[in-house]
Amino acid sequence: MKKNYSKKGGNRHNTSLPGHQEGDVKAKKHLGQHFLTDESVAERIADTLSYTGYPHVLEIGPGMGVLTKYLLKKDTDLHVIEIDTESVAYLNEHYPALEGKVHEKDFLRYDIGEVFKQEQFAIIGNFPYNISTQIVFKMLELRDFIPEFSGMFQKEVAQRICEKEGNKTYGILSVLVQAFYEAEYLFTVPPSVFNPPPKVDSGVLRFTRKEDFSLPVDEKLFFRVVKTAFQQRRKTLRNSLKIFDLPENIKEDAIFGLRPEQLSTARFIELTQKIQPYAI
Repeated sequence: MKKNYSKKGGNRHNTSLPGHQEGDVKAKKHLGQHFLTDESVAERIADTLSYTGYPHVLEIGPGMGVLTKYLLKKDTDLHVIEIDTESVAYLNEHYPALEGKVHEKDFLRYDIGEVFKQEQFAIIGNFPYNISTQIVFKMLELRDFIPEFSGMFQKEVAQRICEKEGNKTYGILSVLVQAFYEAEYLFTVPPSVFNPPPKVDSGVLRFTRKEDFSLPVDEKLFFRVVKTAFQQRRKTLRNSLKIFDLPENIKEDAIFGLRPEQLSTARFIELTQKIQPYAI
């Protein structure tokens, strides 16, 4: 599924798309494009957001608008961001309701604050596999403004993000996302509903920001501790965190004898609290 929905959110063979003709937007391999062809899946994804508590929604990579169509039916101010020029032209022609709200930009490099200023907004999309984790990291940077996030990822990536401690797939994104959001794996989507079909299943997930999403530690240090720990995930924290040059007596704490996948988000916060007096 990594449909570069950025570029194609649409369904190349779904003639129910407005004005759709074969070849309107061609899937571009370098953009990771796979066109969603099952409108029931698109509608189901659109229903994953609550549309409450924020005035705006940003769809990343709408392509030809198979998901956009259902988002426009919601009571929200919808904007879309799309890097593919061909898709942008298609959207502007077939979705007049989006006039002035189709942003031909790279989400990863664009300051979306230019669009929403200091207002809250949700993010949704069918995300291309090749940049899906980068989208999540960018979302985390913008967490003060994003109370909800949902969309489609490669299944194993979606599962990894929602995984809990104690599992081999639990990692950096699992900890960082779950520090600020409740993460839910919602449903699986088979390759057969895309054209061209990807070689793997896709998974749809949802993040709901915690009511209190501030951390009782230096947040930059927290990110650094988590990333450093998982860079050598087979080692105990006593060994993987040597870069912090901690006093020997501190490293005698039992938590440093654990491996990173054994620590919940709460315990990573605890770990950061122990490190903070010596790292800042």
